[in-house]
Amino acid sequence: MSADQTLSAISWSQRLSAAWQLRPVWLGGGAAGQATGTRAVPIHDWVGRSGQPVKIQGFDQALVMVVMVLLALGLVMVYSASVALPDNPRFARYTPTHFLVRHLLSMGVATAAALVMLQIPIRVWERYAPHIFVLSLALLVIVLIPFIGKGVNGARRWIPMGIMNFQPSELAKIGIAMYAANYMVRKMDARENFVRAVLPMGVALAVVGMLLLAEPDMGAFMVIAAIALGILFLGGVNGRMFFLSVAILLCAFVLMIVFSEFRRQRIFAYLDPWNPAYAQGKAYQLTHSLIAFGRGEIFGQGLGNSVEKLYYLPEAHTDFLMAVLGEELGFIGVLFVIVAFFWLTRRIFSIGRQAIAMDRVFAGLMTQGIGIWIGAQAFINIGVNLGVLPTKGLTLPLMSYGGSALLLNLSAIAIVLRVDIENRQLMRGGRV
Repeated sequence: MSADQTLSAISWSQRLSAAWQLRPVWLGGGAAGQATGTRAVPIHDWVGRSGQPVKIQGFDQALVMVVMVLLALGLVMVYSASVALPDNPRFARYTPTHFLVRHLLSMGVATAAALVMLQIPIRVWERYAPHIFVLSLALLVIVLIPFIGKGVNGARRWIPMGIMNFQPSELAKIGIAMYAANYMVRKMDARENFVRAVLPMGVALAVVGMLLLAEPDMGAFMVIAAIALGILFLGGVNGRMFFLSVAILLCAFVLMIVFSEFRRQRIFAYLDPWNPAYAQGKAYQLTHSLIAFGRGEIFGQGLGNSVEKLYYLPEAHTDFLMAVLGEELGFIGVLFVIVAFFWLTRRIFSIGRQAIAMDRVFAGLMTQGIGIWIGAQAFINIGVNLGVLPTKGLTLPLMSYGGSALLLNLSAIAIVLRVDIENRQLMRGGRV
């Protein structure tokens, strides 16, 4: 082994120990080893600071359990929020279990896709990251073509695909996470140069933004921008360049609002939702969402006893599922969901840090980008429902009704689990 390789191995070992705060167990060492003349040989087990052995499992079971709990709770709430919709003339041809059955079907398809994704090594995603990003751009263009993209309530965001309507912006979220991570790995030596490190990524983000605003889908653009900027920051881009990028993006959002009458009215409605001029118009969803939370109080009205879902609160099973949950399960139910998403986001970030500590920079940055996606979208959705943020058309990850959103959410979680599995393989001394 050369000197450079030896130094690299030592550096890798130090970073690994710092990340896990664990140390290897050695057989044949110490006084007993010296007495018998045996050489110390490492076994792939680890002990914590207390000296007790720590079992390295094949995957993060706690993360899987939290995801399953959120999926199950989401299924129950989607059924509760949609069971009365057939009484509305708009949904008169649907059965009371229509959305429940479709959500179950989406969960089945998403789970099957996630199991497939779990088998794909991360090096494959790194190799094809730019291609996946280009594919997401192509689909964002295709969805805008008349007679291909499906329009709902003035927005053209879906491509009909038989069993579900596919939303390209969902693929763009995972696409930008992969592309930005791949980009930072390739530009690692140019992190101090604005033109070489930030400008090309800014151009890619601008293209995505223009396509999303043409749908329009400003909420998805905000999440994608957060993913891209977050990965740039975590990848080590110069602080001044990062804050300059954030300032440019904020100026762009302000200009979008200033030059769009529709968005200005939404901001005014958000600032004063109980104003009669807005309460029956732009702030209608927000006011009824706040009423739902108010009725829920501490322990809620009981599962299935929401009044706001009875034609008062539009899109109760998608964007405003959290309001129905708050009304039926109260503050306790809302707090449980918030804590679950906080824990899930924190755990995803932890897996990303472990990967970076083992010199798997692409895997680590991509994983942390997925964590930003899940955390930021959950934060925005819950904030909108609670009236903390202006209304945006974003669903609650893993819980809201929506086939393509659920498909990409579970696929992203499967990629995170793959990163975790490969981390554990490396810690056992294996290869990935």
